Amino acid sequence: MAEICCGVETAALKSCEPGSRAARRRRMEIRRLSFVAGAEDEPSEKRQRMDGGSSSGSAGESGTTPGGSSSLKPPVMASPELGTSGRRPRFGMAAVCGRRRDMEDALSIRPDFVRRNDRVSARHHFFGVFDGHGCSHVASLCSDRMHQVVAEEVETLASGAATSPQAWRVAMERSFARVDAEAVDGSGERPSQDCRCELQPPRCDHVGSTAVVAVVSPTRIVVANCGDSRAVLCRNGAPIPLSSDHKPDREDELQRIEAAGGRVIYWDGARVLGVLAMSRAIGDSYLKPYVISEPEVTVLDREEGDECLILASDGLWDVVSNETACDIARMCLQGGGGGDDEEEEAAGEGDGLGDASCSDAAVLLTKLALARQSADNISVVVVDLRKKCKRAPTTPTMTNS
Repeated sequence: MAEICCGVETAALKSCEPGSRAARRRRMEIRRLSFVAGAEDEPSEKRQRMDGGSSSGSAGESGTTPGGSSSLKPPVMASPELGTSGRRPRFGMAAVCGRRRDMEDALSIRPDFVRRNDRVSARHHFFGVFDGHGCSHVASLCSDRMHQVVAEEVETLASGAATSPQAWRVAMERSFARVDAEAVDGSGERPSQDCRCELQPPRCDHVGSTAVVAVVSPTRIVVANCGDSRAVLCRNGAPIPLSSDHKPDREDELQRIEAAGGRVIYWDGARVLGVLAMSRAIGDSYLKPYVISEPEVTVLDREEGDECLILASDGLWDVVSNETACDIARMCLQGGGGGDDEEEEAAGEGDGLGDASCSDAAVLLTKLALARQSADNISVVVVDLRKKCKRAPTTPTMTNS
């Protein structure tokens, strides 16, 4: 029986005999989630269909089996050629297609992504979640290019200006504008293997993506958001939203859209011109100037009470509250035990590889969203921000049993 979920294989995972009690419990868990895998009702979409026709591509072409399980695209991992500069944050991620026909989300995790004078600078680490709509190629473009563009913009800043919150806001705004221009004019490289739309106008003009990006340094967290994906910081046990969803019926967004000559039509929720369920996005050239790519940027100093950072697409946030997500992430991280950073660095740990407890948190959040009937792709990134921690790092693996 297919299970639409992802698992993390660790050294602590032991095989069990088919007739053992642990094996029976595992089969019961699969059966409990099977109703999600077998759901046939097509959920409402972020972008209403313009032509009223069915989605292009058969089940075989889209990688979806008749039983409803979908092939999973592994998240984008850090490039191996990136250098090291001390302790990197630990992270975990999970991404599943869920009840959608296609997987249109993309993830990007790039430790030590900023360089100055051909050397890695200041231990800046990039995390991004991109939730595509219409097709996956704009989200894939953001995953491939956003960290590069942000690094280029940061490198242009003077050494002193790089510490200014205003400089970070300008750098993020320029970065989002550049990636949006690449998505609109087609100058960015688009993956052809997984792209299921006709890359010819006007159909490709209907494609876009959200973008929530976090740059984590030893002293600061910078979050830039465009769309309805979200970043939440867990500090001293309480959730702190670092982004605000860009919905068409948000008062300031509604005023901006109407001032530009657009309309918000309530058709299966508030939508720009009755089509798009978000007011800001990368791409979507046919909805400009009503849908813009300008991000809202939050710059926050790190504190001792910071525990973790959660970035996720709306497939999670539609059914899981900020409080619940933080409670689950804290529970998984606290289960990893405690230790000392210096001891881990001496042992060769803390190198930015995937961490078991962070991966457990991301997987558990994903499974919770599935069990609560999330109607969208679900992508989650959990970053451990604690000063002292001790867990066995492991490279996350995506499975689809």
